[in-house]
Amino acid sequence: MMKNKIQFSFLCLFITLLLISCSHSKKLVGIPKNGEIISRINIKEKVPAVKINTENIPADELISYAESLEGTKYKYGGTSEETGFDCSGFVWYVFNHFNVKVPRTSVQFTNAGREVKISESKRGDIILFTGSDAESRKVGHMGFITANENSKITFLHAASGGGRGVMKSQMSQYFVERFVKVNRIFNP
Repeated sequence: MMKNKIQFSFLCLFITLLLISCSHSKKLVGIPKNGEIISRINIKEKVPAVKINTENIPADELISYAESLEGTKYKYGGTSEETGFDCSGFVWYVFNHFNVKVPRTSVQFTNAGREVKISESKRGDIILFTGSDAESRKVGHMGFITANENSKITFLHAASGGGRGVMKSQMSQYFVERFVKVNRIFNP
């Protein structure tokens, strides 16, 4: 009798934990059947539009330079190759190398350039995400699109996790959950 009560208690505990984990698990949202990644983030604050003058810089030249910085360490608030970069410090540094004025923080890029579908993104576009909290509803991470091969997106960014620094990533579930939008800074 006691053995049955213990087994029943464990069964109830197991079912409860299973239900809790299912209700809190992250679901891969934002990718409908056609494969297009769609943001589920509704920006909560109004961010002014920003015009960035890239007329004299080819996107490929800027991205090639950015790729040369791959492996540079991560540093919160960092804006230099010697001491390290955070995500927006990296983007700022790359544009600054070409004497192009851009905002310093990722949230200020929310309305920079013009928005394009991620499936239409190309080398040189800016990709925006929330920070590590997908529920924040504001831009908190960013990088450069380096490739879009049949909607397989690769981007270059300064990642804080594990001290990785400047690296290339693809659109894993982690990034899909945090994806906000892609902005085209360069003229077509």
